[in-house]
Amino acid sequence: MSDVVQVLTDELGAAAIVSAERLRERATSYWNAAPTEAKCLVRPGSTAELASIMRICHAHGQTVVAQGGKTGIVEGAVSTAADVIVSLERMNELESVDTSDGVAVIQAGAVLQTVQEHVAGEGFLFPVDFGARGSCTIGGAVATNAGGINVLRYGMMRNVVLGLEAVLADGTVISSMNQMLKNNTGYDLKQLFIGSEGTLGIVTRVVVRLFPMPVSRDTVMFACESFAAVTRQLGLLKVGLAGTLSAFEVMWESFYSSVTAAGGPPAPLERGYPYYVIAEAEGADPGADAERFQRLLEEGMESGDIVDAVLPKSEAERRSVWNVREEFDGALPAYLYDVSLPIRNMETYVARLGERLLAWREDASCEVFGHIADGNLHIFVKPYDDGGHHETSDGIVYGCLDGLDGSISAEHGIGIDKRPWLGLSRSADELNLMRELKRLLDPQNLLNPGKVIN
Repeated sequence: MSDVVQVLTDELGAAAIVSAERLRERATSYWNAAPTEAKCLVRPGSTAELASIMRICHAHGQTVVAQGGKTGIVEGAVSTAADVIVSLERMNELESVDTSDGVAVIQAGAVLQTVQEHVAGEGFLFPVDFGARGSCTIGGAVATNAGGINVLRYGMMRNVVLGLEAVLADGTVISSMNQMLKNNTGYDLKQLFIGSEGTLGIVTRVVVRLFPMPVSRDTVMFACESFAAVTRQLGLLKVGLAGTLSAFEVMWESFYSSVTAAGGPPAPLERGYPYYVIAEAEGADPGADAERFQRLLEEGMESGDIVDAVLPKSEAERRSVWNVREEFDGALPAYLYDVSLPIRNMETYVARLGERLLAWREDASCEVFGHIADGNLHIFVKPYDDGGHHETSDGIVYGCLDGLDGSISAEHGIGIDKRPWLGLSRSADELNLMRELKRLLDPQNLLNPGKVIN
């Protein structure tokens, strides 16, 4: 047992430590079945215990990787045999819900779905939502500035966080647990940690905004023959639904057909249309909301923009529609990408990407889907080849953004996977400022080393 592991064990007790041997029984991540490598995993039960852990690691020059649900796709929480892992799985309480202000205080290890269900019981909605809701943690969502299917209406994680508490590399606790929507008292320090992927500090507690639980929900899947028709319907729904449109997900035909193939979820609409859209609106008047929703869809069909559609009549049918978007195991293995660009450039980008992939190799293809209303596309590139052509695939996917005002990462962060390409989306001056912030807050480079920036 290394010295630092012994000191941590003496400080916290053996029950808080998972040994290197036992860790190898755990997968590296949702996407990587290889055994987890680390000196040990430490499970603090409070912010004070985490601060003690970081002071010990700081004194020993010990690198630390914070892990949540391990569902990220950019290797942002991957550890090595030289690291100590910190998991906040014991810090998983929803401490309070203030129903007058619509605010909750949550510990970072709480699972997203658990939080959603708890606040729903109080009549509130926690709007950040995505397919990994059953395993991702609030702290991980904050650290990666997660987005998901409701960004169109509620914004990214950054938009719902009012305050937070974080522990720095030397054990200093920064507690900025602001609970007000308005608070202009100098630098907004919480923003340093949101989206920093655990490289500047480890988030322990969060204050988040809640929203009144909608009493109506209308969902549709419809098909379009052109991308222009898709964008017209997006504009009409945004205006016609008066701000209640919460999701507008688009699936290109290749993705839809791949996911709904044998063994996957059933296809709600026939295969073969170029584009499939899932739109969802949430409001406060079930009767009027449903009438308005259906009227807009009828207008879309009369104009010819919508060529086929299905309206779920129950929660089971709604879940069946969403499963097509969220249950994509049938489309794997593939290289996974998450980019953003203006809607006006999406059709050009996807066409360019397909052409360059075919120029690379005749069996290459891409399957595209995403939350296009917020500029986000997800891409699966095949063939996977056990990772043998990852760098070449990266170069094509990111290179196709050139001149289209895009970003190499919309919502999944940088981690290790995208670090070599960060210069395509950030200027040299921006990268230098990022490095200066890292040196200021973590001069020994102990927190999640090698992630985001060198």
